[in-house]
Order: sequence, then C-alpha cells, then structure tokens
Amino acid sequence: MEPNKVQSEGGLNVTLTIRLLMHGKEVGSIIGKKGETVKKMREESGARINISEGNCPERIVTITGPTDAIFKAFAMIAYKFEEDIVNAMSNSPATSKPPVTLRLVVPASQCGSLIGKGGSKIKEMRESTGAQVQVAGDMLPNSTERAVTISGTPEAIIQCVKQICVVMLESPPKGATIPYRPKPASTPVIFSGGQAYTIQGQYAIPHPDQLTKLHQLAMQQTPFTPLGQTSPAFPGLDANPPASTHELSIPNDLIGCIIGRQGTKINEIRQMSGAQIKIANAMEGSAERQITITGTPANISLAQYLINARFRDVAAMWNDPSSMTTS
Repeated sequence: MEPNKVQSEGGLNVTLTIRLLMHGKEVGSIIGKKGETVKKMREESGARINISEGNCPERIVTITGPTDAIFKAFAMIAYKFEEDIVNAMSNSPATSKPPVTLRLVVPASQCGSLIGKGGSKIKEMRESTGAQVQVAGDMLPNSTERAVTISGTPEAIIQCVKQICVVMLESPPKGATIPYRPKPASTPVIFSGGQAYTIQGQYAIPHPDQLTKLHQLAMQQTPFTPLGQTSPAFPGLDANPPASTHELSIPNDLIGCIIGRQGTKINEIRQMSGAQIKIANAMEGSAERQITITGTPANISLAQYLINARFRDVAAMWNDPSSMTTS
C-alpha cells in the first residue's frame, strides 16, 4: 500500500477487522441491559460488533468495518470503560483514576511491525499519543496471536488505535493465522468416585488416568486452608508471621506441567506467592517428586492454591495434549 494514500483519519477507507480480548465484566458493560449498549454502538458507529459465545472467563469482541466506523466503535468502548471507572470510583476511597485499558489480539506476524526496529515504532506511538502500549512476548495459548495492551485516556487510546490500524494495513499478516479462542470456564468433564469422565454426545466416557490423577491432586488441598489454622483473624495483620515449610508429592509424569517450559510456570508461582519452592531431583525407583514450599502460612497456602489451579488448568486443556508442554 502506498503511504501517501494514508489519510488523516489514520487509514484508507478499507474494511478492517480488529479483535479485542475482554473479561466477562467488561463484556457485560459493552452488551448493556438487554443488549441495548452494543445495539447503540453498532448503530452509531456503523461497525459490525460480534461477541464470542461461550461460558468463558474471557471473550473475543470482533469489530469489523471501514476504518472510520472502527474508530467510532473504539471511541464508544473506551468512553464506556471510562464511565465504568468513574462510577466505580464514586463508591471507593481511591483518589487517583486508573487508566482505561483495552487488549487487542494481533497476529504475531504483525507484531514486529508494531514494535519497529529496536522498538522505534512502539516508542513513537507512546510519545505521540500519550498511551501506554505493551506487546506481549508470548503468543496466546494454542494460537499464533499476541495480546497488545493499550492504556491511557480514551482520547489517547483512540489515537493509538488509529496508528495501529495504519501499521496493520501497511504490514498484512504473513502466513496462516491461528486465532486465539478462549477456553471455556468449565470443561465437559465430570468426576465421580475418583474417576474422570468426558461427555461425548449423551454418554460419559471414562477419561485417561492422568486426568483423574490431576483431579485428585487438585482436590487434595482446599485453597488457603493454612490461613484459618494459623490465625483466625486476618493473616495480613501479623507483620512477621513465622516461616514454615510444607511438603507435597507430585507424580513424575505431572511435574512438567508445574515446572513449565524452561521453568516459567514454577517461577511464576514463586513470584506470585512469595514462597520459596524447591523441587527435589527424581529418586531412582520412585514414581513421585517431592516439592518443598517455605514461607509464611499465607505464602504457602497461596503457592498450594496456584499449584492446584495449575493442575485444574492442565485438566481443562486435556482435549489438546500439545498445550500440555507449551503452556
């Protein structure tokens, strides 16, 4: 596309599709009572706005139309989110207003053009619009797309989206794009008598042993039990609770999903929980590995909770075994 054809509105009047990733609460705000808000947005912007179906914690909002219609739709979404922030603040003691944040889902093959050589393009966008722009380093699960997070005032976000559209028009995606599809909150798996079953049609089919094992591990500890045991009041009130240690045994064939690729998952759990987590080396003849968690009772219970949540995530991803090792 010849750059001189780019007009002041940020792009040619061509049809473009932009995908947004939203949490359930944000989607509820966009849909509005009886779908009135999204209906108004569609009518006033002239853009097609589709919201992915499904019982998922995250949903994909797809906006399609001529560039000017897309900018109008984005403006309406950004102002709606700001309105939500203002309303939420009227009921809270917080004084500084958080920025509006939108997450775009962009084919990974276009992210290089958005970042620019040595980060020049993304730096230029930040400086010229005043918005914060972050391109995720990793691709979204089971896709070739990355999340691009934009935050700032609605005006800054709209200017930033215009610039992103120009880049996307000038640098089309290369190769096939595998779109990100959020995973359902509840997987079609039922557990009965310690055995896992998947629902296929009208029948419950026994699930592979590993998933049953995952479920049993996830159910071994209920989240945050140590908090109640150590202090019936709020645990955070104790400034220096004593450090203690908790041990878990994890089957060898499941330890990989806790460690993650190059240790990414275990490091994430360490950072989020604040606990020290050591994984013992595999013992000859033993089918299990020992995990030692050290920290305050709150740290330990959070680490346990995150480990259990990881097992549940892996159980949910069972239908796609390739994601077991990559996520």
